[in-house]
Amino acid sequence: MSPLTIFGLFAVTAMLICYALESRSRWFILAFAGACVLGSAYGFMQGAWPFGAVEAVWSVVAIGRWAIAPKTK
Repeated sequence: MSPLTIFGLFAVTAMLICYALESRSRWFILAFAGACVLGSAYGFMQGAWPFGAVEAVWSVVAIGRWAIAPKTK
């Protein structure tokens, strides 16, 4: 596997894990946003610009969800 493929696998796996754990803490929503940024970077580096663009939009949506998520004590 190439380093780019490994990076993409890491990004998508991080997205999956963070999405699954979002209900546990609002910080997983922010981590999901970060993983989406990594996924976006992977898409652009791979040459799949539509994937990169959609992941960039998802990261903005996730940051918005994080901002309005209730803060826990």
